Amino acid sequence: MRPEESDGTDQQVREAGPLPPGGLLDLLSVSAVVLDSGGRIVFWSPQANDVFGYTAEEALGRYAARLLVHEEHSDVVTRLFAEVMRTGASWAGAFPIRHKDGSTRLVEFRNMRLTDDLGDVYALGIAADRVTLEGVEARLALSDRLVFQAPIGVAFLDTDLRYSMVNPALERINGVPAADHIGRRPRDIHPFEGIDTVESALRQVLLTGTPLIDQYIVGRTRADPHHDRAWSVSYYRLEGAGGRVLGVANSVVDVTERHRATLEADRARRRLSLIAEASARVGTTLEVERTAQELAEVAVPELADLAAVDVLDAVLAFRRTTGPRDGPELFKALAVASAYPTEALTAADTVGNLAAYGADRLITQCVHTGQPVVVARTGPEDLLRIARDPEAANAFARAGVHSYLAVPLIAHHEVLGAFDLMRTRNPLPFDDDDVILAGELAARAAVAIDNARWYQSVRNSAETLQRSLLPGRHPHLAGLDVASHYQPAQASSEVGGDWYDVIPLSGDRTALVVGDVMGSGIDAAAAMGRLRTATCAYADLDLAPHEVLRHLDKITSGLEHYIATCLYAVYDPHRRRCDIANAGHLPPAVVRAGRPPELLDLPTGAPLGVGGVPFLTTAFDLGPGDRLVLYTDGLVETRHHPIDERLDTLLNSLDAPHRPLQDLCQWLLQALRHPDDHDDVALLIAQARPLTPTDPDGT
Repeated sequence: MRPEESDGTDQQVREAGPLPPGGLLDLLSVSAVVLDSGGRIVFWSPQANDVFGYTAEEALGRYAARLLVHEEHSDVVTRLFAEVMRTGASWAGAFPIRHKDGSTRLVEFRNMRLTDDLGDVYALGIAADRVTLEGVEARLALSDRLVFQAPIGVAFLDTDLRYSMVNPALERINGVPAADHIGRRPRDIHPFEGIDTVESALRQVLLTGTPLIDQYIVGRTRADPHHDRAWSVSYYRLEGAGGRVLGVANSVVDVTERHRATLEADRARRRLSLIAEASARVGTTLEVERTAQELAEVAVPELADLAAVDVLDAVLAFRRTTGPRDGPELFKALAVASAYPTEALTAADTVGNLAAYGADRLITQCVHTGQPVVVARTGPEDLLRIARDPEAANAFARAGVHSYLAVPLIAHHEVLGAFDLMRTRNPLPFDDDDVILAGELAARAAVAIDNARWYQSVRNSAETLQRSLLPGRHPHLAGLDVASHYQPAQASSEVGGDWYDVIPLSGDRTALVVGDVMGSGIDAAAAMGRLRTATCAYADLDLAPHEVLRHLDKITSGLEHYIATCLYAVYDPHRRRCDIANAGHLPPAVVRAGRPPELLDLPTGAPLGVGGVPFLTTAFDLGPGDRLVLYTDGLVETRHHPIDERLDTLLNSLDAPHRPLQDLCQWLLQALRHPDDHDDVALLIAQARPLTPTDPDGT
């Protein structure tokens, strides 16, 4: 073969170097002995020393039969030797020999005839100690059985990470015949995405010799291409004689059932956590819309990628009829939440809008039957029964909606609406466990929504009643402009007792009143209404402010356990003077041009209803442009700040750029009022101005 045709063998031999001791042949201590045609020993290998006990100097040139064979076996040995030399037939078997130490040992022989280039004939005997050989055979048989009968997958990969041995268990796991593994790499056998990581780990083990034990991988095999499987794998490097690296061994244990049990346990923990989170987050306020939004938000992304809450409009209006229903339904979208930005949001009903759904729609079916509706795998026809119109159905399809679940919102045996869930990125379809979890969330939220709608109904009625007891539009007043505002408490459904009034008096005068009946509820509102009526009656008598409060005190004393605070002021535009009396109320504020706002220093007096305590009238000037601010304690009192600090905040808020009166009312509410305050507010602001001919009785 020409040099250019060389296959590289010479180079491989030069690079290989001498074989290190400790290989299989050395383990067996295989010896070689050569006899000439006369039976004399002419070659003696070093291993023969171990098998027979003689050195080469002791054995060479001597007749083998006399040296190594007991006399009783001489005839048999002579006959076998002659047959090998005459016919060339090989002979193999175990034969007892005489060891140098005098003992008899069984030696495994392989005998054959050799011919040299001169035509001379020799006999070659390959021998190994029978006990040693049997031990090696037993270990090989044991290894073979351990590997090929083991219930776990075992493979051996060479230094190029190509399969050189695969046991039947791994053959079954991979779904590929063992023969088809040989010479191929893992990436050629396994279809799952993580195979690059597996090969990287094998290379690391091959390079460092550090084993990787009980590594957890999940993927799919050709034996089960449609389901994820889980395996515990171990990789360790195999080394031969003298530390020569042979390759990497790989053991594989299928732990799919354990993996699924772990996933299910983890799923159960997450579901319990979700229920606990819902218990803490849903129903934090008595507001229907906010409760619905809390429900939608708690469902994503753990349960769904998109969640919506739709309530029957008839339920919100308290005109829901009982009995079976089979027609279309009108829903109000209360909440929508998404785990990520998606086109599906544009297809969902806009929060606050009404949408009619026919009897064939899935959400309508859900509220009519009071049962969950689940579509594990949605198709085009299903999306048309989910969306409000074909355009929205197409948007759902583009967004990847592939699974749908609707569960009814039921409280006190009444179906309120539906809790709608969709999956897009989550590849799993909704299953029975999801239906149970969604039903649990819906049941908890439905009660909160029902409570909130009743609360809002009562609150709306209470606020309507409260406003009906307050004055309507203010009359045109002489020399005085007024603005007022009533703000109900946001955190209470009961009617409050705060009120204000503006009462025209004779002589162009105006009575300004603000008061607060302690407590809440219908009784407090009724007491407030009686005091307001009485105040108007006494105001018409042209009584001084302290006299009016004295009469009101007597009336309040007869209102069972109620007491009230009140400020009563009379403004005279001709004198530009204001007379005022206080019955246990917070001091009013006065804002004068060019001067900082201040609180009037008035005798506080006792609240109305205490009885027996005199009231005093105090006079102060109120010129054109000056403002008098009357308010109830709900404007300034909080649970977390001293009242003096809050009154300073009021004055600072008034010390701001000049605003129209009504705007100033809103400004003060925004600056001082917290949305969750538990008290209502009555606010009355009066600004003096010069008399004009258009004023009542003006000159």
